[in-house]
Amino acid sequence: MALFHYQGRNPRGDLVEGNVEASSADVVAGQLFNSGVTPIDIIPARAQQDVLALLRTQLANRRPNLSDLILFSHQMHTLTKAGVPITQALSGLAESTRNPVMGRALQDVTHNLESGRDLSSSLARHPQIFPSLVISLVQVGENTGRLDEVFLQISKYLELEKDTRDRIKAALRYPIIVLTAIAVAITIINMFVIPNFAKIFKSFHVDLPLATRILIGISNFFVTFWPYLLVGLALLIVGARAYVKTEQGRYRWDKFKLRIPLIGNIIRRSILARYARSFAMTSRTGVPLVQGLTIVAKAIDNDYIAERILSMRNGIERGESLTRTATLSGMFTPLVLQMISVGEDTGAVDTLLLEVAEFYEREVDYDIKSLSAAIEPILMVAIGIMVLILALGIFLPMWELARAARGSS
Repeated sequence: MALFHYQGRNPRGDLVEGNVEASSADVVAGQLFNSGVTPIDIIPARAQQDVLALLRTQLANRRPNLSDLILFSHQMHTLTKAGVPITQALSGLAESTRNPVMGRALQDVTHNLESGRDLSSSLARHPQIFPSLVISLVQVGENTGRLDEVFLQISKYLELEKDTRDRIKAALRYPIIVLTAIAVAITIINMFVIPNFAKIFKSFHVDLPLATRILIGISNFFVTFWPYLLVGLALLIVGARAYVKTEQGRYRWDKFKLRIPLIGNIIRRSILARYARSFAMTSRTGVPLVQGLTIVAKAIDNDYIAERILSMRNGIERGESLTRTATLSGMFTPLVLQMISVGEDTGAVDTLLLEVAEFYEREVDYDIKSLSAAIEPILMVAIGIMVLILALGIFLPMWELARAARGSS
């Protein structure tokens, strides 16, 4: 169906116009004649783009986040535990979900189930929404008949994951705001403040201190080349984002994140906590050890650590013990390695891995709480150095000029 704009005369001879949806202009003409309007002109209507409507559409079509997956897992646990058929449960969730993308995905999953596919393979058709860990655990739940328990474990795992991410973001929010404010202040000072002082100093025709000359030189560079700096910054950001999307770039970025001062250890421990908890969950649900390590490597969202986990898998395939492969990976502390060894000896690897996860989560929680206290002195020193440089560069020549003026009088 296309949209047509028409003009015509009604039985009184008055000019009327409007828009009509129809398959062709002839159909529009027939409808107008039947309503007593004599058509004069019928043309395809131009679609008027509503910017706000487009923005609302883009926001509505956002990718489902962890909160959506947590809600989905909770609902599926409740429905499957109550004995509701899976197709009926998914159909109801597709209609009630707040995210249109999730709703369309669940409708497609329902259609696949009705056509004979199992739930895990139907979810696997939407890898951008359902992580590989979720799909693998659902497959285990289908095979063991404990789908409701699996969805409960998935929801608990995702809740802990979301809580860790939110705490890290909250800890980094303050330093990011301060650093942004410093960058804006430096830009304003170089673009507007220092040039005005430079004009004053130039009018006195005196030799300026080295710090002042450096500040004026930097300011002149900003004022002269700011369009090129903006373009270069934009190209740098776009190029960096494109590089990180490549396999090699993503690996190097994931490795670099673990070496960032103050933050790198928090990221490393949160990833190891995620590894231990997801590995314990796969072991507890009956996933084979080698397959579980493969699943976990895909689930931790860090290519550098994933490579270490895959090397552990290769060692286990060669017949080595879990403790030895964990030691060779170089990822764990001696205390954690001892816990893994005890778990392997007692046959309670999943229980000990959960304790490892809780150990790392406690360390992450402590580091996050102390992060602000560790960053604040560094930020204060940086601000103090910036103020000192500005004071030396701007106020020293003013004091010299004032002293010279008093001496001449």
